[in-house]
Amino acid sequence: MSERRFGLIVIGDELLSGKRQDKHLTKLIELLTVRGLELSWCRFVGDDADLVTRALRESFASRDIAFSCGGIGATPDDRTRMSAAAALGVELKRHPDGVRELEARFGRPVAPSQRLRLIEFPKGSQIIPNPVNRVPGFYIREHYFVPGFPSMAWPMIEWVLDTIYAPLHAPGVRTEQAITVLNARESDVIPLMEAFVTRHPELRLSCLPATHPGRYELELGVRGPLATVGAAMQEIKAGVEALGFVWKPVEQLQR
Repeated sequence: MSERRFGLIVIGDELLSGKRQDKHLTKLIELLTVRGLELSWCRFVGDDADLVTRALRESFASRDIAFSCGGIGATPDDRTRMSAAAALGVELKRHPDGVRELEARFGRPVAPSQRLRLIEFPKGSQIIPNPVNRVPGFYIREHYFVPGFPSMAWPMIEWVLDTIYAPLHAPGVRTEQAITVLNARESDVIPLMEAFVTRHPELRLSCLPATHPGRYELELGVRGPLATVGAAMQEIKAGVEALGFVWKPVEQLQR
């Protein structure tokens, strides 16, 4: 499993206003999971140039691998291309490969001329092929910019993962195991969890409480390399039993 972190930025006022429901987060998690990868963070940003620039500046500085969905069209509310350039301190330039893609799609010369805005990318960018309508996305500094339309964005993201990051794929080497602890509150297991994360900093420990009428439950989960999760979960089970609580298994998830 790669130690590289993957992130997602979803851009659009329509998501924050409730006019549209985001689908990219769930899909990217799915696309990463089947390749043995996982998502570390996600941000939702409206169509505000300053906010998008700030989010991208922070993301570029992190050196994470990031996907950005939305805002790369040619209308006035599409500000992602300009914000990416501003975040990097470079100018926008018409990409020659992008011109060729548009010519293949719309004919030569490209008309109307406003369409050429679609392939004005931050200087130094490369294009991401669009299998739907040949209007490309772009990437620079391991940030991958695709349209907001799922029908275009998702195959473009898959192209990136399978073309550029194939060496990072490690399906089946990570797993997650979880148990439900009956009649327990978070405060009951905090010392147990603190000791566990000290012993196993390489693993991810989660605690998801639930309240039911007249009773409490906790789901304790361990995620990490297949070779170590099983033994680590045995430690959790033994610790829970030592505290006097009963547990039941939760279905194991391969990562």
